Amino acid sequence: MLPRLLPTFALLPPISAYALPDANPAAVAPRHPLITPSPTLRGSVTRTIERRGILDDLKGDVNSVLSDLGSNIPSYVASGVPNFFQDFPVGDDVRKSLGVDESQVAALPTSVLNVPGYGNWTEQGWNLRFHGNVYKQPNTSEEKLNDLANVFLIDTSVEKLPPDQANQARNLTAEIFVLQQSNENVTFELKPAPTAGASGEQGGGGAVTPNGGSQQVKFPNPTTTEGDFDGFIQIKSTGLADGNKTSDIQRLNVYTQGSNIGNATAYLVPPTGLTIISDIDDILRITKIYQPKEGLLNSFARPFVQWKNMPDIYANWSRSVPDFHFHYLTTTPEQVTRNYMDFIYKTYPGGSFDTRPLNFSDVSATLSIRKFLLNKIFETYPKRKFILVADTSNSDVMKDYPQMVTDFPGQVQCIFLRNTSATDEGDRFPYDTSGFKNLDKNSYMFFKVPDDLTNLDIQNGHCLNASIPQNLTFGYQGLPFGINLGKGAASPSSRKNTWLGIIAAAFAVALFI
Repeated sequence: MLPRLLPTFALLPPISAYALPDANPAAVAPRHPLITPSPTLRGSVTRTIERRGILDDLKGDVNSVLSDLGSNIPSYVASGVPNFFQDFPVGDDVRKSLGVDESQVAALPTSVLNVPGYGNWTEQGWNLRFHGNVYKQPNTSEEKLNDLANVFLIDTSVEKLPPDQANQARNLTAEIFVLQQSNENVTFELKPAPTAGASGEQGGGGAVTPNGGSQQVKFPNPTTTEGDFDGFIQIKSTGLADGNKTSDIQRLNVYTQGSNIGNATAYLVPPTGLTIISDIDDILRITKIYQPKEGLLNSFARPFVQWKNMPDIYANWSRSVPDFHFHYLTTTPEQVTRNYMDFIYKTYPGGSFDTRPLNFSDVSATLSIRKFLLNKIFETYPKRKFILVADTSNSDVMKDYPQMVTDFPGQVQCIFLRNTSATDEGDRFPYDTSGFKNLDKNSYMFFKVPDDLTNLDIQNGHCLNASIPQNLTFGYQGLPFGINLGKGAASPSSRKNTWLGIIAAAFAVALFI
């Protein structure tokens, strides 16, 4: 099957008033499971983060160096998010771009993007999260799609691509230029799911098929201005195992009434156990997000390709770790995540998903959404432990993953980060390891290839392969010319070394362009 969120919550209705979580939670008994409201973009959750946090504290110096070099650095490079993940059109902008009027829109059928959700067990029973987007797909000519797709490509055009890649570029562009539908009501049908995912196990791994659970569920609130819906709903437990009496993860198909493509698979996850939260780009698939030209082609035109033998690692974890919940978190805009979900379900164990809601659109909001979604799932399962997997090319990961250890004591089992700077010469930007300085050195590992993750007993918290050098300086690493900053660097940090780092970073940016 193919297939958003601010903390602290009331049980039902699913979308309720909220308060920000305690920034310094005490190490006390686990919290009660929470039901979280829909995501809302507020000033309190946005912040400015530079490109992968590049010399954040020396921003003025870097800008000065770049200015002296005469470099015209695009804002998306300085902010850490490639422009093809930004500024997607919505609403009237789409309608005007396509030249369709309101009467033509009214005649179009309604479609639904249904994102695979997760459910938790509370004293009231099972509560399942439904989230996605309601939209209409205009009838757009191939010529118009070519023109629109070419906006997203660098040094090439749809006309110059091989036929299969040109088709994919047009299809993905069509997914971007859709008309989100506000104030729509959505109803779902739930049924036991016999299979989802591709772990090599019966059913695709990660869950079991329940004996029941069939029912109709009406989402209580209409869609937002952006066409989004997101919230937890208490469902009937008929034929489902109680979450406090089973360790099994139960799998349900979720069909959207009135839409033949609005289907997904949802996962009822018991209160205790192990959950992996995995990024996708440059850890599960080859994206090269740090090289815009390649990143665009790999995202818009080329078929998704797995990164080395990473599917084998996940399949082995699915088979060897009992009741392992897989959750895939990407900050890619939800308009373009169908390809992501299709790729994951054909290549990796089945699992729930999080994507970036449409109201998180600018750079600062994009870089805050990962922590926002991490908080949500941690607070939903206060007794579960988590494995966090990603790569060093994301500044939000490098800050947010170690912060989760502080914010949720005892819940982060392991952190695994692919060191893209060490394995891909195209990644010329540094990464900041300062967040790991005060963490247990056995609780995380920076690795180069998937095989580095073999033979680790993650179920019991054995996260470090002693044969893999870590070499953390707890500062900025991966600068050009072998320069690393931080107290753990080979030579003491000095003003001279700092300026070398700035110049190296500026040089890297110039090369990046």
